[in-house]
Amino acid sequence: MTRALITGATGFVGQHLVRYLQQATTWELWALGRTAHPELPTVLADLLNPTAVNAAVANAAPDVVVHLAAQSAIPQSFRDPAGTFNSNVLGQLHLFEAIKAAQLDPLVLVVGSNAMYGMAHRSGLPADENTMLCPADPYAVSKAAQDLLAGQWWYSHGLKVIRARPFNHTGPGQRADFVVPAFAHQIARIEAGLQPPVIQVGNLSPQRDFSDVRDVVRAYHLLLERAQPGEIYNIGVGQSVSIQSILDSLIALSGQTITVEVDPQRLRPVDVPIVACDATRLRNQIGWEPHYRLEDTLRDILAEWRSHVASEVERVGSHNNQT
Repeated sequence: MTRALITGATGFVGQHLVRYLQQATTWELWALGRTAHPELPTVLADLLNPTAVNAAVANAAPDVVVHLAAQSAIPQSFRDPAGTFNSNVLGQLHLFEAIKAAQLDPLVLVVGSNAMYGMAHRSGLPADENTMLCPADPYAVSKAAQDLLAGQWWYSHGLKVIRARPFNHTGPGQRADFVVPAFAHQIARIEAGLQPPVIQVGNLSPQRDFSDVRDVVRAYHLLLERAQPGEIYNIGVGQSVSIQSILDSLIALSGQTITVEVDPQRLRPVDVPIVACDATRLRNQIGWEPHYRLEDTLRDILAEWRSHVASEVERVGSHNNQT
């Protein structure tokens, strides 16, 4: 039986990947993290502690490794670029060195980011896997370094690595410090009467290629089943939409009359105007196609935040009744 070791298994994407693999495969799933996974056998280690990582990887002895653990918030990367580099680059290096020290030969999926293309998108052309890396923020620089490190280990050490470069993805379970759930959370609070009908936003003009996280984790599984080691694959729908249009769609789903206000604290020092994905290689070589429409993804996200807010209202009401 294939044993898969997943870093970041309790994160947004990790939870979806675990759920998908449990349904789609007979693999034995293990987690590597600082705390125990609620469902999976876990080898405990902080990726910044090489001794602990060496022991964890040797103990798990995986056939497949999916490396999802990362500091993925761009605003946080500006506040703490050193911490972002440590998490995203040094942590991966320790993982690779642990695999080598244990004399294992797993297939490794490294999850990068479209952010590494950065200002190359100014050409107006969709980015393919040969597009120059031109990162425009500390997070993107760290992901570019992570991606290049994976390539170097393929070239220098023969590590059977597949490099995924997913474009923006969202869905149920994403934290409210990311743009789509941030909108949905505020709208749900407005619907519940917990805040005035005013939504705080950042820059709404950028255009992004959004996939549903459930389509993205299916792509990860297909890459592990069908891709050749050493290859790079973009993951994206191939259609860019503005942040403004996403907000408009969520407000339309709500049916509320909502005023939009720009919050200077939500503006980034730099924003790439248009991000477009060319995922021809993934479609042609791997046979992946998206299953979820963006409007369905937005509906699911809003429904989730309505549920969260309803629980919040219920807790407050229960507390008030007790007092």
